[in-house]
Amino acid sequence: MKNFDVIVIGSGPGGYIAAIKASQLGYQTAIVEKYPTLGGTCLNVGCIPSKALLDSSEHFYNASNRFEQHGIRISKPEVDFAQMIARKAKVVEDNCRGVEMLMKKNKITVFRGVGCFLDPNHIQVKANENMETLNGTNIIIATGSKPSNLPGVSIDKIRIITSTEVLSLSEIPQNLLLIGGGVIGMELGTVYARLGSKVRVIEYTDTLIGTFDRALGRELLKISRKLGMEFYLSHKVQSVEYSNIDRVRVSALAPNGQEVQFEGDYCLVAVGRRPYTEGLQLENAGISTDERGFIPVDENCRTAMPHIWAIGDVVRGPMLAHKAEEEAVAVAERIAGQKPHIHYHLIPNVVYTWPEVASVGYSEEQLKNQNTSYRVGQFPFMASGRARASMDTEGFVKVLAHSDTDEILGVHIIGPRAADLIAEAALAMEFRAAAEDIARICHAHPTFSEALKEASLAASGLGSLNF
Repeated sequence: MKNFDVIVIGSGPGGYIAAIKASQLGYQTAIVEKYPTLGGTCLNVGCIPSKALLDSSEHFYNASNRFEQHGIRISKPEVDFAQMIARKAKVVEDNCRGVEMLMKKNKITVFRGVGCFLDPNHIQVKANENMETLNGTNIIIATGSKPSNLPGVSIDKIRIITSTEVLSLSEIPQNLLLIGGGVIGMELGTVYARLGSKVRVIEYTDTLIGTFDRALGRELLKISRKLGMEFYLSHKVQSVEYSNIDRVRVSALAPNGQEVQFEGDYCLVAVGRRPYTEGLQLENAGISTDERGFIPVDENCRTAMPHIWAIGDVVRGPMLAHKAEEEAVAVAERIAGQKPHIHYHLIPNVVYTWPEVASVGYSEEQLKNQNTSYRVGQFPFMASGRARASMDTEGFVKVLAHSDTDEILGVHIIGPRAADLIAEAALAMEFRAAAEDIARICHAHPTFSEALKEASLAASGLGSLNF
């Protein structure tokens, strides 16, 4: 038996960051991973590969549709899809290798195999026929999440696929049916729409990216239609089945109650993710999950057993890699007796379409439900000199500020580099800045960030200078 101060189960962004921080704080640390590579969903079949394909498809789309306007003439570009997938795989490989190097650099012991609880202090790691028992003073559960499914839908991973399989297809679908208009669905649908697929999105609710401010969903709908994507909102999927060996049929109820059918060569089911705790044998540790499968934790990510912690997608809160990373650092510091704080309300959320979508704080709908008095300041990228220069004029910045105090309550962006611009908003809100504070800070010209300044001017009541 091997003894460790900290054992981390799972090597995704939450897991490997927790292990690194614990080791840096002086603890003998081990990490347990069931898959051959480290990095979890994010590095292997999530954040990183999807962004690699988003970037590749964006380059192709721009070369096909925008270069000529910039005075760049080339022969008609063609997609080498095999090379695109190979580049994606290389990006994943390099990132995973980087995590391996970080484990060695920080003297973290890596155990390959399925980890499960024997009791509250002992983890058994099973790899094929080999088993090893680890004793941990503190144990951090960071096993992440898996794609959710719809009741009655059988995912064969060939024609009826999830976000994992769609990242490694051998061909560009001619006709892609996409169930789910959330973040994952919109990102992956965008990839294939750019590459020439006919993409039809079937969404249960009446909006896209429903966890965001509704104004962002409306704008993304309008922009995505320009890519040729078709949307069927308020449609309830009834079944997904083969119409023949290489065709899939989706049946759904339309808003009027009539059944409609869609046929395609692939169906991507992107209806969210669920916490993944299968095989952990939590009951042996005295831990249970709630009705949705999450591990209950307190405000410090501590489970019912004081020395066992849980972070990331297996606990409450948004299923975001950067949320898991923040919890990872915080838990390691709490083990060391420190008192870190995470402001969950100020964790940014991003959709990596183009233009990008980013949000932090309260949406306008939430403020209305809370009966909070607020002002809205909005600035379109159409009025931005930098956006005009780059031909990225779609979208806007929306700032919500308290009517009485002018404190920034929410910032919502759809536009170029929104994923980067949202960091300034999050920083300002962490310090409880007023809209006037951002409005009076000098922003370089010409930059996309000026749009945030202008929206803040409008929200503060000072009035935009350029719109």
